[in-house]
Amino acid sequence: MRTERLVPLIVACALFMEQLDSTIISTSLPAIARDLHEDPIALKLALTSYLLSLAVFIPASGWFADRFGSRTVFRAAIVVFTAGSLLCGLAHSLPEFVLFRILQGMGGAMMVPVGRLVILRTVPKEGIVSALAWLTVPALLGPVVGPPLGGFITTYFDWRLIFFLNIPIGFVGVMLATRFIPDIREEDVGAFDLNGMVLSGVGLAGLVFGFALLGQHAVAPWIALLVIAIGAVTMFLYVRHARHTPRPILDLSLLRIPTFFAGVVGASLFRIGIGAIPFLLPLMLQLGFGLTPFASGMITFSSAVGAMTMKFSAAPIIRTFGFRRVLVVNCFIAAAFLAATALFRPDMPYPLLVGMLLMGGFFRSLQFTSTNALSYADISNEAMSRATSFASVAQQVAISTGVAVGALVLDTMRSWRGDGTIQLGDFSVAFAVVGLIAVCSVFFFVRLPADAGAALARRRVKPAVPAEPPGEMGSAA
Repeated sequence: MRTERLVPLIVACALFMEQLDSTIISTSLPAIARDLHEDPIALKLALTSYLLSLAVFIPASGWFADRFGSRTVFRAAIVVFTAGSLLCGLAHSLPEFVLFRILQGMGGAMMVPVGRLVILRTVPKEGIVSALAWLTVPALLGPVVGPPLGGFITTYFDWRLIFFLNIPIGFVGVMLATRFIPDIREEDVGAFDLNGMVLSGVGLAGLVFGFALLGQHAVAPWIALLVIAIGAVTMFLYVRHARHTPRPILDLSLLRIPTFFAGVVGASLFRIGIGAIPFLLPLMLQLGFGLTPFASGMITFSSAVGAMTMKFSAAPIIRTFGFRRVLVVNCFIAAAFLAATALFRPDMPYPLLVGMLLMGGFFRSLQFTSTNALSYADISNEAMSRATSFASVAQQVAISTGVAVGALVLDTMRSWRGDGTIQLGDFSVAFAVVGLIAVCSVFFFVRLPADAGAALARRRVKPAVPAEPPGEMGSAA
């Protein structure tokens, strides 16, 4: 029990710091834009640059943990992240702010994936669902505390103070890691795939950052398209490279495992839709509803409360219904709540608005917990570090793409009108679009076998009768 709870809670200290930072900055985006004399939509670069940095450097996290030890890398990552937070609070221009967010991302790229790797290697398979749920309990305090705290600080003090909050949290994280995190490392690590690191880094950066530049008036559209093209070509070169490399930085062969494929690729499509929420919702409440950052944060935190409530229900729900049924049915429910945000209006009763956000957070969190656990159902211990790196990269790319999609829809709507302002109806269109993207992930989950992840769910599944047609087996699930 100590292994299943203590280590996840310690790792969650780092995840709490990361989640607190991201949710606070989302609430404070309009204020930061005014202080830096920038357009609010331009602040999407502050979000995407951090997420992009995660995606670029996460692939190296597994190798560094295997080579230098998980405790050493985990502690160093917390220090880098904390230093980046300090510098963000001292930034005075958008380029500086983006640069320091990238530094934060470098720390976060090693911090959370390495912590998750420690959990997956120290907890038995039948305890992974519970361990991952325990991992996210303190981490979910970030989204709960972040919006109202960030709104309060931004409204009554200075937004820069929000980044200084990470300093004491980082200090506690280093102390706990030194005392309790095991220094796990592999004997036969192999050579570092530097060529793969460069190709995947340039490719992911080109695709995500180029997409984020679309609609950015600081650069011509052809520049954004050129960056996207460079990213696409480089990723194609990486795919060729990975096929002929024994241990590539991103092991594409893992996608041949059905549970990993569904848990990573399918979940990524869902995360594109959900990833737009931290960007769109605070802007809608402040620019569309005219609320203060504090009032906005007091509303948006309700979705995190719903997510926390779900964490205590995830294991029994999955055990009762199985991964496939939960993922398919819950995908429709969570996407529906996301799309319903398009119906929010300033005259809507606040209890109804908060209730919808709370329920939406509950079902979104259930989807994330299910896909996170399912991804590692059939992964061997030897491949676990590569799997965690791959899954973490996919998550960050999807979330950053979601931010870019949300910003692109807003910018397209105001450009279509030609008045240069953001109106409430623009957010309705944006939420409808990302909700549609999220529901499309169901096509990856319906293809799962009926007994997918049965060992993780501690669930017994009747063996299939050989003579029974596959179609009937699927319908019986």
